[in-house]
Amino acid sequence: MGNIITKVLPGFMELLPEEQIEFDRIKNVILSTYERFGFTPIDTPAIERGQTLLAKAGGETAKQIYSVENKRGGTGVADDKVSEPVLRFDLTVPLARYVAEHFNDLSFPFRRCHIAKAYRGERPQRGRFREFYQCDIDVIGRDKLSIRYDAEIPSIIYQIFKQLDFGKFTIRVNNRKLLSGLIESLGITADAAEVLRIIDKIEKISPEAFESMLKENNLTEAQVAGIKRFMAISGKTEDVLKALKGLNIDNELFNLGLEELSTVTAAMEEMGVDRDYYQIDLSIARGLDYYTGTVYETKLDDHPQIGSVCSGGRFDNLASHYISEKLPGVGMSIGLTRLFDQLRAIGVVSGKRKTIADAVIVPMDESNIATALNAAAEIRKNGFNADVLLEDWSVKNKFKYVSKKDATFTVVIGSDEERDNVIVLQYKQGDEIIKERLPLDKAIAVMIGFKKEN
Repeated sequence: MGNIITKVLPGFMELLPEEQIEFDRIKNVILSTYERFGFTPIDTPAIERGQTLLAKAGGETAKQIYSVENKRGGTGVADDKVSEPVLRFDLTVPLARYVAEHFNDLSFPFRRCHIAKAYRGERPQRGRFREFYQCDIDVIGRDKLSIRYDAEIPSIIYQIFKQLDFGKFTIRVNNRKLLSGLIESLGITADAAEVLRIIDKIEKISPEAFESMLKENNLTEAQVAGIKRFMAISGKTEDVLKALKGLNIDNELFNLGLEELSTVTAAMEEMGVDRDYYQIDLSIARGLDYYTGTVYETKLDDHPQIGSVCSGGRFDNLASHYISEKLPGVGMSIGLTRLFDQLRAIGVVSGKRKTIADAVIVPMDESNIATALNAAAEIRKNGFNADVLLEDWSVKNKFKYVSKKDATFTVVIGSDEERDNVIVLQYKQGDEIIKERLPLDKAIAVMIGFKKEN
């Protein structure tokens, strides 16, 4: 019998312990920030009814959905209780179903966060995964939702990426009503969604290709010139708003978009977003058709090749396919698996901690194990993670284990320590290795002090 293949399937991420610790640290920063802003965590099943998910999806998305064989326990007997089960391809459509299903039990505006895996039949390549973590937040209103929530979302993005400290970043903000109103004002009769998709590609194609794509959609020279004049507007927030107003476009939708963009940018600053970390970018259209107002994309300034690391926007009606109630909302998503993979590839993130344990406790022989376990319990009570080495190894192998773990603290307990009711606490202070023989309570006090200082 040949060896069973242990290599992970293409398009799936599997991390070494030090990488997983760093991945989880980033995930915890995101979740704790969401919760600090009052977003309630929810979870939905990874498997949904196909007809439910596909009610809001089509085209390429439908082709990428994973179906699940509808059999129980390998018996070959179909489970009739689940119709066409499929794996969720994002967290937004399950949210729409969730809100529709629990509508009468929820308080609106409903603020939810959801960090979980989603699945798509992507062609595996750098930055494209078949299984990936999404980190989503949304605020869902009933009938209407204040435009100020559109400013709260970028304030949360700002807090997260400041904490993660991946370098300078820019939250780019726009409003799709401006683009839709511009298209109307220019008398463009072509598919507006297609024109928006072309605008969304402007950074990825040459000016010549951009103009050519517009003309291929039957736009006149004057219409193309109008779009190019609009897209050329850039600069500081007040300059962009002034220039947009100066276009004197007589279109209700355009002027509503301008009013909303003015309100959102002013509120963002009220909510603490530094001017150096956001800009109005009229090229941001977001290709997804359900965005109807404010849209965002966030990029790391020093690593533009990564593309958008966080995106989202305003939508008019989250659950129109499932419920007759009007449910406007605004939200954003961080594709954590893709982001981590890209940052790891360019060396921005790396696994530094080889263990989640703050302290490794080493009983020198079998007679010291009970004391070591009692010491670990006290250390844990004081907020530290502790790993007790229970193997009956040689002293050399025990310290080889300690070296590989590279925990902040090592606690050694031998017969002399038991007799004197002390432990040996070892840790690194700068380039110096500190060893102290202390009673356990004093050793814990040293650990607490060291943690505060570092």
